[in-house]
Amino acid sequence: MSQARTLEKIMNTPTTTSRILPRVISITSGKGGVGKSNIAVNLAYALASQGLKTLILDADLNLANVDILLGLTPKYNLNHVFTGEKALREIIVAGPGGIKILPASSGIMELADLNESQRLYFLAEMEALETEIDFVLIDTAAGINNNVVYFNLAAQERLVVLTPEPTSLTDAYALIKVLSKHHDIKKFRFLINQARSEKESLAVYRKLSLVTDRFLGTLSLDYLGYIPFDSKLPQAVRSQRPVCDIFPDSPASRTFNRLATYLISEKPSRQNDGNIKFFWQGLFGV
Repeated sequence: MSQARTLEKIMNTPTTTSRILPRVISITSGKGGVGKSNIAVNLAYALASQGLKTLILDADLNLANVDILLGLTPKYNLNHVFTGEKALREIIVAGPGGIKILPASSGIMELADLNESQRLYFLAEMEALETEIDFVLIDTAAGINNNVVYFNLAAQERLVVLTPEPTSLTDAYALIKVLSKHHDIKKFRFLINQARSEKESLAVYRKLSLVTDRFLGTLSLDYLGYIPFDSKLPQAVRSQRPVCDIFPDSPASRTFNRLATYLISEKPSRQNDGNIKFFWQGLFGV
């Protein structure tokens, strides 16, 4: 379907039917190198192992990462969707444990900043997948560029990843500031990666909480715990497999499984008003 016909479909689709939608969580950070993609891969694997149909959207659109972590070589990627060569469902690749991946491209600078037409086209393509998926994990790029902001606004929930490094905290604060001050996002969830103890993890979370309370006012900051420093993680990365797959009894794997169980147990409302905008409806204010 051409982009023009897809945009016409958006405008003409009825908005009266109630439907069940996937739960959409962005996994994000202000800083690169904090382990976002690894967390997305392993959390997806843990969710899928508990029977949830889970899709990872690699939203670092010009610096793909998820497929590399999994040793995949997809023939097509999101660039082929935006050029009209492929539909979104045609580029989905199967990952370990039954997870599905929407692969991004590498080195395509045109995708670094999507325009509104491309965003609308993409949402229509995503809308066609909604009944097939329970969880969508959006692995965003790092930083605060337009694409990062866009995909964070698109999600129902934002899971901010930090590490004990001071620069991680500073850059996460910058992202939270942009989303809260300019886009009225008031609720964030936090996961501390590579922490050596719960004491260290809580110290990171409390530092960020103090700064946001002082300069950004009242926000809802939900602490989801930490992924422990685990020597099995780099081994799994080198093997291009999820640590939950290759080392299921490692401390990190057990933590990912507990986190997946917790998210599933929350059972948030997944009813939508029927708007074609899928989880993008808040972004466009309709």
